[in-house]
Amino acid sequence: MPSAIPLIRSTDTAAVDALLSPRRAGDAAADRAAARIVEAVRRDGDAAVERFAREFDRARPPFEVPRPQWKRLARQAPADVRRAMATAAANIARVAEAQLAKPFRARIAPGITVEQRVTPLDRVGCYVPGGRYPLPSSLLMTAIPARVAGVREIIVTCPSPDPVIFAAAEIAGATRLFRLGGAHAVAALAIGTKTIPRVDRVVGPGNRYVAAAKRYISRECGIDMHAGPSEILILSSTGRPAWLAADLIAQAEHDPDARAVLITPRMNLALAVAAEVARQLPSTGPAAKALATNGGIIVSRSMREAIELANRMAPEHLVRVFRRFYRVDHGHGREARHGGAGLGLSIVEAVVTAHGGDVSARAVPGGGVSFLVRLPLGQSGVQVRAGVAGLPEPVKPNDADASTARSPL
Repeated sequence: MPSAIPLIRSTDTAAVDALLSPRRAGDAAADRAAARIVEAVRRDGDAAVERFAREFDRARPPFEVPRPQWKRLARQAPADVRRAMATAAANIARVAEAQLAKPFRARIAPGITVEQRVTPLDRVGCYVPGGRYPLPSSLLMTAIPARVAGVREIIVTCPSPDPVIFAAAEIAGATRLFRLGGAHAVAALAIGTKTIPRVDRVVGPGNRYVAAAKRYISRECGIDMHAGPSEILILSSTGRPAWLAADLIAQAEHDPDARAVLITPRMNLALAVAAEVARQLPSTGPAAKALATNGGIIVSRSMREAIELANRMAPEHLVRVFRRFYRVDHGHGREARHGGAGLGLSIVEAVVTAHGGDVSARAVPGGGVSFLVRLPLGQSGVQVRAGVAGLPEPVKPNDADASTARSPL
């Protein structure tokens, strides 16, 4: 029986290169389709939005969900899920506050003063995928930083919001919510229609057509990044195989093109995680295809080699699970497809919300922030640190095999 996720030795350089190499191939078909949809919305407004919503989502107007209705639906979300999202929201807000740019005035010569004013945007559109699974983390990770920054209007679009999405919108402080998805939702946010207000910036992940639409409208409306398919890389020398497998599968469920990779120097852990992936893998959805074609478990010869391999990929999401303490830095000079959006908060999304625990953050010189995440793994516990920009002092590892791993978070 073939494995649900490929198992690769680091000495198999061809297989390692194929798995870790940057993927920058264009998507001409998606670009053409997105351009056609955006221009139709520009020309026909709400009529085009309704036409595409019927075609792609089998949805009918009105698309906006009245606030009293989505507050009522939010109460249907399970209580434990609401509590978990409230905890995650507090962590995200804490880090976002540390990230806020500070105004200043500098007198550089007699009669000459340079001033930096930090003014929040008036309105932001948060795109929340929902075609396959509800992704409340995407809503929290986009809407909360906007709220903390002082954005007055936070518009959420999601093609199929469920009670958990409505609860996340309430917790995050969203102001309006529309049952819309796809490139036509991005176009409506960027251009504006009679029923959907134009925003100053469109943020959030999506499929290839959403990504293409964001690229297209970036000439006239701000976006968070030019994104590709989502990806995760887990560095681990220990940990619960079931949890590691769940992290890989959760990322693979985003999209058939998503990339999910585990690198470990321990063959027994690699085999255990592979078995857990096979056991937990859903029978439906995109995860099976994503893991089979874009996923893999690499068994390295040492932790030092594992970290070097992680640096080659410079992933969007980097999760580290060690019993020893290593440093994770921003990947200066490295190009990554996702550009590390979300203010480095993917550590919070991928680790804290998945496993519990707590996160602390502090601002560091250069406009970055360092995170310290404590997870309840085993009796001794595990510490995970992610750094954005750089730390003001070195972190001293307590193991001779420690090195530096970078992720553009």
